[in-house]
Amino acid sequence: MRERLYRGIALAGVAAASIFAAAPVLAQEVQSDRAVPDGEIVVTATKRAESLQSVPISVSAIGGDTLAKARVGSVDSLVTKVANLQLTSIVGDNTPIFALRGVSMSDYSLNQSSPVATYYDEVYKGNFAFLGVTMFDLERVEVLRGPQGTLYGKNTTGGAVNIIANSAKLGETSGYFSAGYGNYDRFDLNGAVNVPLGEKAALRIAGTYARADGWFKNVVPGKPDLASTDEYAIRGTLNFEASDTVRFVLRASTSYQNPQNYGIYAQPEDVNRPGLDRWEIASNIATKRKARTYSVALTSNFDVSDTLTVTSITSWDKGNLFFYEDTDGTASQLLEIPYTDRATQFAQDLRLTSDTGGPFDFILGAYFNREKVYNETAFEIGKDIDLTGDNIVTADDCVEGLTNEDGSDDGIACLFRNRFDQVKKSYAIYSDLKYQVTDAVTLRGGLRYTHDTGRQSGFRSDALGVDGSEVANLIPLSSLSYSQDNLSGKIGLDYKLADGNLLYASVSRGYRAPSFNAQAFFDPSELSVAKPEQVTSYEVGAKTQFLDRRITLNVAGFYYDYRNQQFINVDPVLGSQTLLNIPKSRIYGGEAELTIRASDRLTLHSGMGVLATKIQRGSVSGVDVSGNRLSNAPTFTFNATIDLTLVDGDMGKLSVHPDVAYQSSQFFEVLNIPRLRQTSYALVGGHIDWESADGRFNASVWGKNLSNKFYFTSRVDLLAGFGFDYNHIGNPRTYGVTVGAKF
Repeated sequence: MRERLYRGIALAGVAAASIFAAAPVLAQEVQSDRAVPDGEIVVTATKRAESLQSVPISVSAIGGDTLAKARVGSVDSLVTKVANLQLTSIVGDNTPIFALRGVSMSDYSLNQSSPVATYYDEVYKGNFAFLGVTMFDLERVEVLRGPQGTLYGKNTTGGAVNIIANSAKLGETSGYFSAGYGNYDRFDLNGAVNVPLGEKAALRIAGTYARADGWFKNVVPGKPDLASTDEYAIRGTLNFEASDTVRFVLRASTSYQNPQNYGIYAQPEDVNRPGLDRWEIASNIATKRKARTYSVALTSNFDVSDTLTVTSITSWDKGNLFFYEDTDGTASQLLEIPYTDRATQFAQDLRLTSDTGGPFDFILGAYFNREKVYNETAFEIGKDIDLTGDNIVTADDCVEGLTNEDGSDDGIACLFRNRFDQVKKSYAIYSDLKYQVTDAVTLRGGLRYTHDTGRQSGFRSDALGVDGSEVANLIPLSSLSYSQDNLSGKIGLDYKLADGNLLYASVSRGYRAPSFNAQAFFDPSELSVAKPEQVTSYEVGAKTQFLDRRITLNVAGFYYDYRNQQFINVDPVLGSQTLLNIPKSRIYGGEAELTIRASDRLTLHSGMGVLATKIQRGSVSGVDVSGNRLSNAPTFTFNATIDLTLVDGDMGKLSVHPDVAYQSSQFFEVLNIPRLRQTSYALVGGHIDWESADGRFNASVWGKNLSNKFYFTSRVDLLAGFGFDYNHIGNPRTYGVTVGAKF
């Protein structure tokens, strides 16, 4: 009944939402050369510094100070702040697989790139190995919904998450430092220092460090608790203005993570977790997770005239990711999987931007990206099972496990390991044009031509004994390749009302390149190339403000024609995996975001998203999934925050900031298996802040998931073949205190 009600809300229109039903999470004010009203939010979602209220797309912006105070220390936490943004954490924290408006990636392979692109300071980060630790010393985060391609370096079907760090400020010596302590013996350090280097240059150094004991308590004697925190990152930014017309920003960063890995919550509990409570696990794996990133990027701006600017973004990335997953979530060795991902990337984005002040403006760009990946994965099945009866487990047990008396294979006592190299190249030219037909009407459009190539080489899979010796070659040395051309684009119309409010409509198409199956282990037939996927989006929206801009209400509604979604198909009996396409789906829904500045001391923010998803044609595991819901697509999401200042005087300012995030039920797979359905839940948190009257000192008490809600963040059916359902669970209640100083 409740699900039908939410669908009704979507059909009735997001704009009819109650005043407390929706609002944007606001970004901090940023400086811009463009004229915008005082106090207005400025974003660069369109590659120009513009007022958020003037940007004719659905975008949410969150300021860096807001993120820091709300303890959004990883990109995973963004889902509680942005309507219609979801994730699955199937490969661990800080390596999220985002879903935006129901467009998602079901494949957890480490060689894949998400349909929701992640950018750090305009540099695309496609591979999981490049993500690392980045949510520190930020200016803001922008989340763009819908297909991207006419403005951004990478063509994507779902949207983009843009993480924008604080830049070095000329002529300013400043900085800050904070330290925090929380439950699970958590300790945090954050800081930055900004120093001028003469009149035309400045350097900013920022860093973060965090450690915490694992919250997944391991009952196996001598084994560590899982899901701990142990990470650091440092970023250097050099800002150099060579002249009034030439500007450079050089950024270099590195990060390292070395925590105890996540734990798997195996069901049914009476078989796989007897005697354990929800936050306990019996795991035999003690190998730490390791993730190292390196990144260098140079952004150059050249004003070739008063109206034309050339921007060049040249970047290099390197990342290594390794983790050893106790896949069965028990102290047995039924199923364990080590993952290795090593990647490097070079990218060049070059664009020409006009700012004529007249009716016509444009952006013309060219983009190149080369990504090289090495992947190695092993399915380790029943390593502690003695099939030969000699009281020891050797390679002979794998030989026995490969062929049963009835001639079938079950693979017990074997390690199935595959490895391969992958090189992907993407070439593109793109354009974004706008023409102001009248003072009220603006026509927008853009085209993008993309040429993608990929090669998967040196692929082989072997069955190994527990000692690592080769028993059988299952997939001989193989190679696959693809070459794909795509033309996509966007056309839209804006209408500015007399009161300054904006109405807009657009049609756009996004494209995601083909991909290779990284999960082929048992037979050459598993090797495959998934076809490119495509989303055609029809969107209408409004950006409005009322009562002397005390109320801001932004709404958007959309319809997606979703073709050839790339999908990993897991056989629940054999564990074999193939990469396929779901031919056709449809998605419709919308978002509403609202801010109410009730007084100088009270502001309300909230956001609401509604979704209706349906597979119109497709088959998975031999089952027709037509009519089923897409994965990671709850029908209703909602978030709200209250900013209330209690005291503001000589003793400083004391404020409270409670928040809540709610989502309705969802599936993590398209078979829509009832037992794997995640029911609706809400997460409650907040922080209480004090700041000295001169703004130099501050303190905060914070909490997240204060009700200690138990919920799943991913689920996979392995019951028939291995006797358990594979689940990840969300973080339990966390809380702490942070103190800081600014200079």
